[in-house]
Amino acid sequence: MRIGFPLLAASLVVIGASLSSALAQTGFDRHGGDYVIFPVRNGDPAVCAARCEHDVHCRAWSFSYPRTATTLATCWLKNRVPPRQEDKCCVTGVHGAGVIEQRKGALEPSIDRVGGDYRNFDTASDAEGVACKAACEADNKCRAWTYVRPGYIAPTARCYLKDRLMPPRAKPCCISGVVR
Repeated sequence: MRIGFPLLAASLVVIGASLSSALAQTGFDRHGGDYVIFPVRNGDPAVCAARCEHDVHCRAWSFSYPRTATTLATCWLKNRVPPRQEDKCCVTGVHGAGVIEQRKGALEPSIDRVGGDYRNFDTASDAEGVACKAACEADNKCRAWTYVRPGYIAPTARCYLKDRLMPPRAKPCCISGVVR
């Protein structure tokens, strides 16, 4: 009976390690094994993950944020699990893993999330974009926000509310955050 317990404990450790490495991750891509490619009009990687979950042939997926203002986000479903490679353009995962978005905390200083805007307005100038964040939190449609410091786009500070998540880009003009 005691011999079985160490074997069971070792098995649980191996299972736990394999599950943690299987989670979908932001900042990685998987090359190869593509059998379905489609645009994701709302720019949400969860759409790609859900499509993989409902496709019996899908073993892994990669989602790419739009690289230019004129392109759409794209999803690649894969019939095998290629090794993941670091690439800030993308989110990738395996069948059954879902999406895990990295969070940097409530504020993302010096980060701009270009695109996905459904509303923008002049706002009070402050060091952390408090009014912009509050406007996003109060609006159920808002998933993320970007506060642009005065002097970058206009003489006044500007707030951009977003209905889809866009990739973070390092820019000193801005403070961003993800709400939902």
